This record gives sequence, structure tokens and C-alpha cells, in this order.
Amino acid sequence: MGKNWEEIAEKIIKKERAVVERNRGKIPYTAKNHVFDDRSDKKDICWWTNGFYGGTLWQLYNATKDELFKDCAKELEDKLDAVFMDYNGMDHDAGFRWLPTSVANYRLFKTKESKNRALLAAANLAGRFNMNGNFIRAWNDWGDDRDTTGWAIIDCMMNLPLLYWASEELGDPRFKAIAVAHADTAMKNFIREDGSVRHIVGFNPATGEFDRDYGGQGYGEGSSWTRGQTWALYGFTLSYIHTGDRKYLETAIKVADRFAERIPKDGLIPVDFDQPDEPWYIDSTAAAIASCGFITLAKVLTEGKLNDCITAANGVSQSDKYMAAAEKMLSALDELDCDYDPEHDELLTRCSASYHDKDHEFPIIYGDYYYIEAIWKLTGRELFIW
Repeated sequence: MGKNWEEIAEKIIKKERAVVERNRGKIPYTAKNHVFDDRSDKKDICWWTNGFYGGTLWQLYNATKDELFKDCAKELEDKLDAVFMDYNGMDHDAGFRWLPTSVANYRLFKTKESKNRALLAAANLAGRFNMNGNFIRAWNDWGDDRDTTGWAIIDCMMNLPLLYWASEELGDPRFKAIAVAHADTAMKNFIREDGSVRHIVGFNPATGEFDRDYGGQGYGEGSSWTRGQTWALYGFTLSYIHTGDRKYLETAIKVADRFAERIPKDGLIPVDFDQPDEPWYIDSTAAAIASCGFITLAKVLTEGKLNDCITAANGVSQSDKYMAAAEKMLSALDELDCDYDPEHDELLTRCSASYHDKDHEFPIIYGDYYYIEAIWKLTGRELFIW
């Protein structure tokens, strides 16, 4: 018997009402002893994940129309204005900050201030485009001996929808052209022949030539950092949705097939598919993001009547295969990694930011966001943010 996703959605709503009520004014990243931290102060306001709690609030509002979620989402969005005044804080993750906050608000209410914020963020993201190599630069200078001027990362595929949105909103093709150019470069330089994905690629910033592959947040150079695979899976699916270019769909399928064949039997996703057996670290954020990507990809194939690829082994369509992969991972999260206690702030408990970090398997806010988005996709509650 399959999961009752409606029942799970109702458990989430019941929990989150209590969580949001006692965390008003916070912008959390993680939880310690079941209590959210707060990244809304001047020191941490530019942290790259600071839009995801806002996205959670808007998804909850869209499902319930509870003004509590709306009011808290607007408070969070206002606080992010401080990021615009910090050059180093304005990096490639503009989409992660302002799509789940300002663009979400604008989609719901056509709020003038939200549109302005999102367009400012899109313009800044477009300004990071390196014309020599046709890529969006990742981080700014870190104040150490690393020169990141020519670095691009796979995560940026999920920030491109901010540029697609800006082009559509303004009727100005410049933003979309930059997004397409970056997606083409990522497709060529980040996706390996076997469908696995590089995290960081370095280019010569003056000539645009490929320089090298960096291990990044995975186990090492040449390995398969699972969250990076999910950014590519979901990101190329979204670029197909926004452009209609079949090559992005084919790339998403290539990554999805590789990911699906490596899902462990228990459905829990490791930090890196190539990590050693000991220690075995879990990253539930990768499972949640991948589930969103698989569900979206399955929907694209079905609704676009593109479901023309049949697996030879058992005659299962591509869309059915991807839905099964998503449901397997979401079922594992629900049964083995979700804390539905209303007295505990976190939802997912075993998330990891990077393989070589000292800390592993702790709550991370974007894990909660993507888990909720995936459940909302399955129950028809989703506010389309990307």
C-alpha cells in the first residue's frame, strides 16, 4: 500500500504552526537541541540559505491561507533588504534568497516592493556573468590565497530561474540570454558522460578556457556529491520548463537516470555516492531536492507527451520510474528521518553540508523546505517558486 501523502501534509502543517509561532523574527539555518538558530543579524544576514525559511512560510500560506505564515514571510523578506547593501553578500545565490521570498510574494499578491527587490537581485546576478567563458561567477573573494574569479558551480542552475523570471516580467531578453549561456556552459563542462556531475569548475577568467575540476563539497575530485547531482537534475528540468529547449530535458534525464540507479535500498541518500563505506554519512537534503526534481521531471514528461522512452527491463515509463524514485526517498525520509514533534523546530534530522566538514547529520533549513515542497507537489498544494 502506498503512502498517504495527504496525511503527511497535515502532520507537517500541524507541526509548522507551532514552530513558526515561537520563531517569529528568526531566519534559521539549523537547529541545536531542537531549537532554531537565527541568521538575521548583521553578521549572518547574507548567508546563502536565508531565503528558504521564507519559502517554507509561503508554501504553508499557500496551503492554508493562515495569515501567520504570510506575516512572518513578509517580515523575513524585509530583513533581507540589508543584503543589498553588502557587495560581498550579493553572490551567485541571489535566486536562493529572492525566489522563495520576493518572487513568491509577487506571484501571490503582485506586491510592488517584492517585484523591485527581485529585479534588483536579478540584475546583480546578471552582473556576475563572465562573457569570456559564458558562465556566472560563483563566490566573491574569500580573503585567503584562493583565486575564485573563474569559478562556477553546479548550484547556480537553481538560481537561473530568477533570470528567467526577470526576462518574462520585463519583456527583456537579456536576463534569459545570460541564463541560457550559463546553462549551456554547465551542460558542457559539469555533466560527465556517465551522468554524474562536477561541483566546481574553474575557468580562465580572461580567456574562458576550462581550467580544472575541483572536488568541492563532495568526497573528492571525480566523485558524485549527491546534492550537486540534485541541483543539476532539478536545475536542468527547470531550464527546460523556462526555455522549451529539448537539450536541457535530455540533460536532466541523463542525470536523473544516473541518480536513480544509485539510490540505496533503504532510500536514504549519502553525502557522496562514491564515499567510503565507513564512515557512511547521510544527507537528507539531497533526498528532498532530488524528490522535487524527479516529480517535476515526471510531470514534464507526462504533460508534455514526451514520455516516449520506455525502460527495456520491465516496460515502466520514464515518468513512472522517476515518480517511484521520489516516493521511495520521501517514504524513507518520512519513516526514518522526520521529526514531527511540534515541540521540536527541525523537520529533517540527518542533513550534511559537505563531506569533509567535521559535523554531519544535523538539521538544515533547505532540507525542510524541499521536503515540504515535494510533499506539496504530491498533494496539489504547491506554490510554484522556481
